[in-house]
Amino acid sequence: MEQLMYRPAEAAQILGMGRTVIFALIKSGRLRSVKLGGARLITAEALRAFVRDLEQA
Repeated sequence: MEQLMYRPAEAAQILGMGRTVIFALIKSGRLRSVKLGGARLITAEALRAFVRDLEQA
């Protein structure tokens, strides 16, 4: 089964970016995330949507 949610550090590794960039993208609204308890998580679909948006730009 595919992993459904990623921590920012995992998302950064998947996208080949730094954690700081991931947090900046979240803050700007370009990368959707959810907060679960005290953890910020990014869904697999949000990662796919972000890449799709990059391809269309």
